[in-house]
Amino acid sequence: MRLSTRIGLAVGVTVPLLVLASGWLLLQLVRQDLHSAEDDHLRTRAAAVTPDARALLRASAGGRPKAADNRERLLYSAALDVGVRVVGPDATFSGGPQPDAAVRLPARADTPVTVRDGATGWRALSVPIRTARGPGTLWVFSTDAADQAQLRLVRRRVAVTTLLAAPLSGLLAWGIATGATGPLRRLGRRTAGLDPRASTARLHHEPTGVTEVDELAATLRKVLARYDEQAARTAEALDTARSFSAAAAHELRTPLMSMGTNLDILAGHPDLPEPDRTEVLADLGHEHARLLGLLVMLRELGRGDLVEAEALVTVDLAETADAAAAEARRGAPDARITVEAAPGLTVHGWEPGLRLLLDNLLANALAHGRKPDGRATVTVGLRGADGQAVITVDDRGPGVPPAERSRIFERFRRGPGSSGSGLGLTLVAQQTALHGGRVTVTAGPDGSGARFEVRLPRAGGALPAHRDWLIATARTNQSQSFPKDGS
Repeated sequence: MRLSTRIGLAVGVTVPLLVLASGWLLLQLVRQDLHSAEDDHLRTRAAAVTPDARALLRASAGGRPKAADNRERLLYSAALDVGVRVVGPDATFSGGPQPDAAVRLPARADTPVTVRDGATGWRALSVPIRTARGPGTLWVFSTDAADQAQLRLVRRRVAVTTLLAAPLSGLLAWGIATGATGPLRRLGRRTAGLDPRASTARLHHEPTGVTEVDELAATLRKVLARYDEQAARTAEALDTARSFSAAAAHELRTPLMSMGTNLDILAGHPDLPEPDRTEVLADLGHEHARLLGLLVMLRELGRGDLVEAEALVTVDLAETADAAAAEARRGAPDARITVEAAPGLTVHGWEPGLRLLLDNLLANALAHGRKPDGRATVTVGLRGADGQAVITVDDRGPGVPPAERSRIFERFRRGPGSSGSGLGLTLVAQQTALHGGRVTVTAGPDGSGARFEVRLPRAGGALPAHRDWLIATARTNQSQSFPKDGS
């Protein structure tokens, strides 16, 4: 059912009810006014005929019939349009319209009261009269026939008004609602043809001046924009999932084949000598660890590509660096790892991603930054500079050749003899780009070893519009972040 029709029906039902309620109130007020006017009339007539009634009782009590007859005629003449009844000690005189003598009257009615004579109602007022022979009472009566006629007329008019109000108010409301909902119908026609799945066309709305319609149009535009955003994120998520599957299938093939070969050796040679068996088992453990590490790294790359802005919070870098260093010391108890952090250094970012960045920088330093004697000395530095947070990780290893410094962040790029996944530094580059920062590789402060320096804006910023670290190679992203000379 159309909105205008609903409004018309609602008004067509509501208005007659309001008319009925108003008519009932009007009827009560009219009845009260009529009674008040009739009561005033009764009091006026009673005041006018009281002297004649008193004289009539005196004449009747004095044994003067002729005088009593004269006073009675004067009494009825003075009463005019009301009925009177004079009740004395010896006789009762009545004239004019009044209830039957058999109708029970109250003992006293100093104010007008209503008495019933069958279907007829009477307003009655009593006035006490004192004579030499004893007390008497003057009753004045007025029928309510005229009042009832007026009330019936009011009722008929209320009923007629109610019957007319239903269709007229409904049609009027329908017409007004039809005009008022015109902008809403036009908005509905414009949105009816929109299909965000099949077309890129979106809602174009000119302000109508109708607040509700303009707000609805704004809401629809926002919903469509959210749909587009979520559709894009869903497409990215699907691409990420496909790339994850492809990358995992490609990178896991070698360790899986190696593990399969070693398992065949163990199954085919149950009597394999213990040294050879130990070597095969060690290879299996190595490949298993590589396999597990690769899956973890691929998962973290996928998480970084899909992180939302709502996940960004204020992160204390000193606490994050201390936690990463403590974890690294547990994994490499022979290494010397120190943290030099400025207190209160925070950034607005994704805490798991920043922890991942520090974990992989430390893991890279421990894996490739050892001295020839096998010792590892790693220093993590945290400081603020020009509205940025600067993270440095220094080692005492052989360093990174200048020609390789921009390539080591590429996906699956491994150094000579590396047993890692080739994704650790890719994760570092991804998280740096995610936080709007920059990562560089140089020689250590004393010219030896390597220094990885990450600069992040402390205030944070908008997330990159397009993130494809798991989908594409990191070279495209790094070409926008690193100097061409590799410094």
